[in-house]
This record gives sequence, structure tokens and C-alpha cells, in this order.
Amino acid sequence: MPLLTRPQTCAETTKTPPQPSHSILIGGFQSWFTSLPLTCTPPVLLCQSQVATCPSTAHLPASQLSSRKSKTKPNGKKPPAEEKKQYLEAEFTKVRVVDFDLKELVVLPREIDLNEWLASNTTTFFNLINLQYSTISEFCTGDTCQAMTACNTIYYWYDERGKKTKCTAPQYVDFVMSLVQKLVTDEDIFPTKYGKEFPNAFEALIKKICRYLFHVLAHLFWAHFKETVALDLQGHLNTLYAHFIVFVREFNLVDPKETCIMDDLSEILCAPAPPAPAAPSSPTSAPSPSSHNHVTER
Repeated sequence: MPLLTRPQTCAETTKTPPQPSHSILIGGFQSWFTSLPLTCTPPVLLCQSQVATCPSTAHLPASQLSSRKSKTKPNGKKPPAEEKKQYLEAEFTKVRVVDFDLKELVVLPREIDLNEWLASNTTTFFNLINLQYSTISEFCTGDTCQAMTACNTIYYWYDERGKKTKCTAPQYVDFVMSLVQKLVTDEDIFPTKYGKEFPNAFEALIKKICRYLFHVLAHLFWAHFKETVALDLQGHLNTLYAHFIVFVREFNLVDPKETCIMDDLSEILCAPAPPAPAAPSSPTSAPSPSSHNHVTER
């Protein structure tokens, strides 16, 4: 396996972090994502908010916002039917970028320190999710996404003083990316120099980052899957989501109560791939056109 340096943060940010001076073995982590076309939308600056301290977020199920004790409203009219989840349709869930067990990519190698492994993978997920969001960012506006929603959940932003703010989805994503950018480029939290130790609260910070990133992924599926399909990027989004969920489950980084709103999708995308049927061997047979396509359907 190749020896790679810890990936830098997103190219869209206004500041470029210093190149890490050490390298670790991460085993082909980014190989499946290198084919993401960047020409589908202009680059967008995502990390522009200045977040001085580390805020926290929380989500509030929509069911808690109003009392719904019956299936009909007081005036006798039926409530609107639940929106169909297009991302659960078989024609979309079968599209992936890779066709191997993602668990092999997240298991901690024997020769790698746990904190170093968490740091490298989390930083890479931050870059990839930021990149994935940038492909549809022009469709995620204050008008189209007036709240940061996913399924029946609204995410609120809490500042350093604990003040809850209901913000638009692009504002929320900007807060998330700015905060994570600040954390992953802090030498005292994500050390890159040999001999420097990780802080005692490092795992707690990783859990916080992963929770934020999950919110962004959930919003991408819930609010912008149609645009993702229109750009033919559902295979990349599916693979990124499955890889992320397998990773956070492996190291218990996100509370299952947080991710349960997407359990229906997780169970489909994270299921082991069925064995491929054996193709008849023929020395004269030409390779099929699909063998050259980086998107795999199953």
C-alpha cells in the first residue's frame, strides 16, 4: 500500500494549512473518490465564517415542535403525506463508486496509533464532504433551505455562550466547515510534528466533528439528492456516506440516536456486497464497456 501524507483541508478555504511533516499509512483511503468531476459546478468558498470557539449543535425532531396526537388535524383534513425518499429507491442505492468491503479501509492497522488514525481519516472525510457539498452549493440557499433539515429533524446551532440559533442550511454548513477547518489546522489539537502528543480530549473533539459532518451528509440526501442525481454524482455520495458510517460505527464516534434518522439508508448502503457472479472465461471475449466505468451498480 502507498505511503501517503495526511491530506490537507479543503481547497475551497481561504487559507491553506501548512503541509504536515510526517506521513502515515492510510491504505488507499481516497482512491475511490479521485474520479469526482470538479467541472459540474464552480468552486465555492465554504469556510468563510470566523468561529472563535468551539460551539455545539443539537437537533430537535419536528414532532416536538407541535403536538400531533391524531392522524388528522382538528379541522378534519389529513396531514400532508410524508415526502418520498428518492435516495432509497433501488435504482439509486445500487450505484456505487467501488465494489469492495469498506470495512477493510477503516480497521486500525497494527502499526498505526489510534489517535493518528482517527485524525487522518476525520480530516479526509472533512475534505470529501466539503467537496461533495460544493457540487450542489448553488442550489442550497437561504430561500430553498430556510432551515438545516434532514428527515423529521431540524438542526440548530449553539454558539459559545449556549445561545440557540435557527439558521439556514447554507449558514449551518458554513459554521460547520469553518469550525472543523479551525480545529484540523490547530497544531495543539491535530499535531503534525513528530513527537507532539494529541490532547487528552482529542477523541471527544473527533466525535463532535463527526456529528457535524453527519448533519451535512444527512442534509445532502434529504434536500439535494435530486440535484446530485442530475449531476450523476449519486454514486460518489452513496460511497462517501457508506464509508463514513462504517468508520464512525467502527470506533463508536457518533451516537446511534443521532444517526437513526438515516438508518433505512445506512442498512442498505452498508450491507456487505453480494458475491459477483462468475463470468465465463473466454480468451477471445472483449471487455464490456461497463468495465471501464468507474461507477458500479449492484
